[in-house]
Amino acid sequence: MGSVSAPLYQLKAEFFKTLGHPARIRVLELLSERDHAVSEMLPEVGIEPAHLSQQLAVLRRAGLVASRKEGSTVIYSLTSPRVAELLAVARAILTGVLSGQAELLDDLRAAGVGSEGSEQA
Repeated sequence: MGSVSAPLYQLKAEFFKTLGHPARIRVLELLSERDHAVSEMLPEVGIEPAHLSQQLAVLRRAGLVASRKEGSTVIYSLTSPRVAELLAVARAILTGVLSGQAELLDDLRAAGVGSEGSEQA
């Protein structure tokens, strides 16, 4: 019983690999706010124009962004509002993780400075 398509977990891994670049994440964050022209994204993403083009091509091939021409300007948009939702969920998860790490760091600092330590319930 052979399966023609890749297992879902493998497709998910490829999907997250596509997201695994800071410039691509920044582009998706910008496009979560509104559609953008490439020229608008350049200063926000902070990479060379050729590199931004490469990253946009990766996102286009993955089906995460679409482009359209308005005169000589290329405008990019998200293909699904779910991408913005995913970024918001990732932000919430990271906020929780970093908050937990900050609390741990505070506890460690407090334990290191007090002669008796300051464990609080």
